[in-house]
Amino acid sequence: MKSRITTLSLALVLVAVFAINTTVKIHHDEDAIKEVLETGYVHGAFNELNPEAMTKTFHEDFAIFSPGREGKINRYPIANWVEGTKKRKADPNFDPAENKWEHTFKRVDVSGKAAHVELELHRNGKLVYTDYLSLLKFEDDWKVVAKVYHQHETP
Repeated sequence: MKSRITTLSLALVLVAVFAINTTVKIHHDEDAIKEVLETGYVHGAFNELNPEAMTKTFHEDFAIFSPGREGKINRYPIANWVEGTKKRKADPNFDPAENKWEHTFKRVDVSGKAAHVELELHRNGKLVYTDYLSLLKFEDDWKVVAKVYHQHETP
C-alpha cells in the first residue's frame, strides 16, 4: 500500500513538472512570436517601413492570400511586398509621422512548431485590419509563412 502511494505521488509530481515546463515553453514561444511580429511586421511592414526587418520575419515563400474573381485565390508574395515597402519609403511625399499604426494581439495559439496569431491593426484610433498570421518555427526562429486578413469598413 505504501509503495502504491509513493508511486502515485511520484507520478503526480512528474505530471505537474511536465505541465509547468510545457506552460513555460508555450509562454516563451508566445513572447518570441509577439516580438518577431512587432519588429518585422508591425514596425517593419507598417510603422517604420523596414524591408530588412520584414525579410528576417517572413519566410521566403510567404504570401498574403485573398479572395479573387470566380473563386480564385489571389497570392501576393513577400518579395513584392518588400519591394513595395522600399518604394513607399523612398517616396519624397512619404511622411513617417503620418504612418503610425497601433496593434492588438487578440489571440496567439502555439502547438509545437506551428502557431496562429490574430492581430488587429488600428490607425488614428480606428480598426482597419484583422490579420490572421500563420507561423512555423525553423530551428530557433519563428517565421511568418502566410497571411489572410479582413479590411474593416472605415468611414
